Amino acid sequence: MKKTLFWIIAVLITIAAAMYQRMTGPTYPVKASVAIEGTEYDISLKRSQTNTHPCTISLEIPGAVTGKIYYRRFRMDEEWTASDMHRDGNNLVGELPSQPAAGKLEYFITLTTLSGSEIPIKRDEPVLIRFKGDVPAFVMIPHILIMFLAMLLSNLAGLTAAFGRSEQRRQGRWALWLLLAGGMILGPLVQKYAFGELWTGVPFGWDLTDNKTLIAIIGWILAVVMNRKRERPAYTIAAAILLLLVYSIPHSLFGSQLDYATGTVTQG
Repeated sequence: MKKTLFWIIAVLITIAAAMYQRMTGPTYPVKASVAIEGTEYDISLKRSQTNTHPCTISLEIPGAVTGKIYYRRFRMDEEWTASDMHRDGNNLVGELPSQPAAGKLEYFITLTTLSGSEIPIKRDEPVLIRFKGDVPAFVMIPHILIMFLAMLLSNLAGLTAAFGRSEQRRQGRWALWLLLAGGMILGPLVQKYAFGELWTGVPFGWDLTDNKTLIAIIGWILAVVMNRKRERPAYTIAAAILLLLVYSIPHSLFGSQLDYATGTVTQG
């Protein structure tokens, strides 16, 4: 009964952490609302896009409303480029031009009503969107699944260790092997396809995703080594908490960023 309860709690913690990471990350769409002639519309503005094609920005706003989308390259001293949005049924649709991998654009939208009123959307706080290369599904899907399982086994090991169960040693080893496979083999492959670099963490850079993965792996290596001869549950608990804290840091924060002036990829 306890074993089943541990699994249920570990699954719930893992799902909650994954959702938190996803919703607080810099690639999650910006949610906003706009009031037009007494009616409020909820909109979603993209912050991440595969660079194999332009980025389509679609706003579900019916009626005789027109719009323009303004954009410019991030951290470049240049004027805003304006592009007309076109109507597709109830949607206003605009496009942002594709950028090289790790390239970023900042953008905002201005709507104009039939009466001539101008309604800005994010003009004072432009949305930042990053472009990335296409990551094949045969790399991305295993990476996501294995990292989820690593987090799940880590949480399970931490729970069983806290209650003095011997299974924590075996579960901890599985958590480490999964972390190594997902974070140090598949993770760099995802990075290579998306931004052209296998590893941008220490000692080559300060990419937060790479570095937090490295910290979590070091923590779990220590826990597994210290539990090798005899049970030391405190190390397992500490490694599980460390991974949970690391996992809660928004994914892709301070990630790869193209410096348009030099043409090199740095960390944002």
